[in-house]
This record gives sequence, C-alpha cells and structure tokens, in this order.
Amino acid sequence: MTWLLGYGLAIVIGVSLGLLGGGGSVLALPVLVYVMDIDPKSAIAMTLIIVGIVSLLGTVPHARKGNVNLKTAVVFGSATMVGAYLGARIATLPFVTSGFQMILFGLAMLSAAVLMIYRTTQTKAEPNQELDQVTYIKPTCKYCWLWLMTEGLGVGVLTGLVGVGGGFAIVPALVLLGKIPMKQAIGTSLLIIACNSIAGLLGYLGHVVIDWQITVGFTFLAAVGTILGSYLTQFVSTQQLQKAFGYFLLIVASFVLIQNRASFQPSRDRAEESPTNHQIAMENRL
Repeated sequence: MTWLLGYGLAIVIGVSLGLLGGGGSVLALPVLVYVMDIDPKSAIAMTLIIVGIVSLLGTVPHARKGNVNLKTAVVFGSATMVGAYLGARIATLPFVTSGFQMILFGLAMLSAAVLMIYRTTQTKAEPNQELDQVTYIKPTCKYCWLWLMTEGLGVGVLTGLVGVGGGFAIVPALVLLGKIPMKQAIGTSLLIIACNSIAGLLGYLGHVVIDWQITVGFTFLAAVGTILGSYLTQFVSTQQLQKAFGYFLLIVASFVLIQNRASFQPSRDRAEESPTNHQIAMENRL
C-alpha cells in the first residue's frame, strides 16, 4: 500500500516540476525514504537517476528555444561533475552515516524553500515580472569564472552527498557569475543537473543496492506528471503556487530535520545500521 502511495507521489512530484520548472524533484528522496522505506544511501543513488532523467527531459524544450548555453554548461558543469563524483565517494565512507546525509539534505531543502519564497516576494514587488525574469544584483569581480567553478564544485559535492539537483544555487550562480540571461540560466541548469546526476551515480555504483524496478517506475510516473504539469500551467497562477510550494518545502524540511535530530548520537548511529524492511526484501529476492 505504501508503495502505491509512493508511486502516486511520484506523479505529484512530476506535476510540480511541470508547473514550477524545478524544485519538485527535491521531494523524491523523502518519498523514497519515509514512504517507500528505502535505505537513505540507496535512496540517494536512486534519486540521482530520477532527477537526472527528468532534468534531461526538461532540457529538451529549453534547447529548442535556444535557452541552453553549452559553453557555460561545460565550464560550470565540469566543476560540478567532479564535485558530484567526490561527494558520492565521500558518502560511501564508513563514517558518513545516513543520518548525517539526511541532516544535510534537510538543510539543503530548507535553503531551497527560503529562496523559492524569496523569489515570489521579488515578483510581487514587480507585478508584471514573471518568475523566470527575476533579476539579481550583479557583483563586480575580476575572476567571475573562477568563482563560478568554485561554487560549481561545492554544489556538485552537495549533489553527490544528498542527491539534490542544486538548481536553487546553480541558477543564481549562472546569472551572477556566468553573466547569462535568466531564461538561459534555467535551461542550462537543467543540463548541468543531468550531468551532475550521472557523475554522482557513478560514485555510488558498487557501494549501494539500487532497486531498478522502483527507480524505473518512479521515473516514468514523474515524467508523466511533468507533462501533465506543463499542460496545467495555463490554468494556474505560477507565482502563488510557487509561494505555497515553498512553504510546503519548509514543512517537509522541518520533518526531515526532526526525524534525524539525534543522528550524531552513538545510539542513533547503531540504529541506522539495522536494515530497513526494503533492504530485507531485496536480500531475500537475491
């Protein structure tokens, strides 16, 4: 029954992606962990596959409109891919617990929620401005490309560690440091996220158990939801929806942080080593 709920939520995640153009994929990990009872480390690797494929599909319409800057994607993406692989390898080290990863994920989700709400306040200040036209104060820096690659490395490590796409950090970086228009930044970020996911997944392969049946089903339903969400954009107010979704992310992030608040305690660490129901089922299947 919980698996049916999980698959249903996969469609909801896809719809949110189609409606908002990003952000919804961050919900994939908590659904896999808390609804479908999958071990966090395995769930993170599975999330990378889901986020990577859905982001790649989302890149197509942007590329057709000329909103993917390949040069910037190569410069920024090369750093993020290295970071994603390193982050995944760090995550496989014995002292990096699942609880620690979920705490980082909760903090990343919290940041994404705050930035999402902030963007809606910016568009409220300028009623005629669309969400993809939000402007940022551009910095004056002599070596913006170096800062761009440095942030890319950091975002990549975060992607590898906790499975988030990092679009909330990538888009502003591309606008401010990459000096490309907002619409190009959004399209380019999707391509970068897809590449990050591949690099992060390579770092996990051989170290975690991936349930391919769930992964394929979840990805397919999320993709279907994305198409549905894209169609529904003509009927809803994207600005109000993004604000509401931002507050919803705050609630989910708080739940994740509360669930893992004792992750650094020895007793909690030992408890996390015990197998989940899904792990037991996978072992019996093998």
